[in-house]
Amino acid sequence: MINSWEKIKPYFEDLLSRELNDLKGFKQWLADRSELDAVLEEDAAWRYIKMTIDTRDKALSEAYTFFVTKIQPELAPYEDKLNHKMVKCVFFSELNNDPAYQIYFRSVKTAIDLFQEKNIPLEAELGEKSQQYGVISAAQTIEHNGETITMQRAASLLKETDESLRKSVFEKMAERRKEDVNKLNDLYSELVKLRHEVAINAGFSNYRDYKFQSLNRFDYNKEDCFAFHQAIRTHIVPLVKNIQQDKLTKLGKEKFRPWDSEVDPEGKAPLKPFDKGSDLLTGTINIFKKIDPYFAECLVTMNEMGHLDLDSKEGKAPGGYNYPLYEIGVPFIFMNAVGAQRDLVTMVHEGGHAVHSFLSRELELTGFKNLPSEVAELASMSMELLTMEHWDEFYANPDDFKRAKREQLESILKILPWIAQIDEFQHWVYENPAHSHDARSHKWLELSKSYGTGLTDWTGFEEVQATAWQRQLHLFEVPFYYIEYGIAQLGALGVWKNSLLESKAAIENYKDALRMGYTRSIPEIYKKAGVQFDFSDAYLSELAGFVQKNLVSL
Repeated sequence: MINSWEKIKPYFEDLLSRELNDLKGFKQWLADRSELDAVLEEDAAWRYIKMTIDTRDKALSEAYTFFVTKIQPELAPYEDKLNHKMVKCVFFSELNNDPAYQIYFRSVKTAIDLFQEKNIPLEAELGEKSQQYGVISAAQTIEHNGETITMQRAASLLKETDESLRKSVFEKMAERRKEDVNKLNDLYSELVKLRHEVAINAGFSNYRDYKFQSLNRFDYNKEDCFAFHQAIRTHIVPLVKNIQQDKLTKLGKEKFRPWDSEVDPEGKAPLKPFDKGSDLLTGTINIFKKIDPYFAECLVTMNEMGHLDLDSKEGKAPGGYNYPLYEIGVPFIFMNAVGAQRDLVTMVHEGGHAVHSFLSRELELTGFKNLPSEVAELASMSMELLTMEHWDEFYANPDDFKRAKREQLESILKILPWIAQIDEFQHWVYENPAHSHDARSHKWLELSKSYGTGLTDWTGFEEVQATAWQRQLHLFEVPFYYIEYGIAQLGALGVWKNSLLESKAAIENYKDALRMGYTRSIPEIYKKAGVQFDFSDAYLSELAGFVQKNLVSL
């Protein structure tokens, strides 16, 4: 583990001082820089992984903070100098004719354009502050039946058929979250203020425009996002309303209460595909083996190396992720499994990311493996759907198997409005950075009407509805990284649609796309996967009809 800047500074000095006299020397310089990037990114990765596994361990938190406050600020100016050295090299234009280098160099040029010395301490502060969200959320627990349980485990109880149990658990969760409402509001305001300052320093009028460039969104713009929002409201929200209305009818209610949305309308107990993380892993490996033996080998390797932490436990940060480790080439999966169907989906989702890491690990440069989210999430969301026909590995009962698939397709339709709402919310937040807490809540409620179905009665829990955005980790830790899930979901539906027509060809196309890493544009990678990079009104309407048709068949 890197314990001082002085330890790694000589490597940067060497790269800066090295003479680049021929193309071979330039390529070696790029390879050496790539290796240094991989080592540094992996050092930071392990600090983050260990901290999220146990947020209560102060030493682990301090180790991560040390990197973002003491190492990263020192890295930033050197990385800028190396970027300038790269683009000024006489052999730069020669390599720029290669499509893979072209994509990489494009990102380097953007980094040069955005770099500002005065943003270095601000970025360090943002890195430190954003980790506070995980610490605050991980500390949220409730008492149930004499036991302290995590919010993830509590949320799984909202699927239970006993309404009095659901109501009690929901009220406890709401009461516990209420304790942190002001804390999270203040934290988010601080993050918004700092991010706005970063954008102003870089010559932008708002952080949204800065972040779009920072995220290298070369293939679409904010207007495309606005069109996506409208298409979701037009084509998806009505479908969700129909699904919910049917559910209400079966429940014999006129309106849902907040604790009703996850319960089975026919009074069936919640799906429980496994008991513990080891069972989840074994079943997932078996499923992956049926689709492609290579997929299973990836998970086996990760397990043998201890690169999995699957079970929910006290003190563990919320959520789930696959963290690519570019130096060793074997990623790490973190999640909070409690035995629910949603955990199975999370596992195959993160497993898709893991397979992506393995398939792209042999690419020449770390920059070729540094994926845009629209590509990364295509891998994971496609895997959710590709595995769906094999979920009988967890469900011996045919009715449960069919129910799990139905829940998955319904959840896709339900999550799309949430994705659009979170994205539109962020556009407003950063276009109006000086907004008050009350204005923020008002805007969120306004959007909730726009993307909601109006079928839930929030009486007595108005604050829960007004602060629901606080449960979205991305807003705090990775701003503007969320619409990618919606874009990739449409691509994943296309991959699944192809697999139903010709499974073998669809899997090969999927693998070929993943092997590309980020050596081609996003539309080209989608095309290699056999799908369109398209989130227009017409395409969304077509895919919505496809999902609806498959739901009817279940």
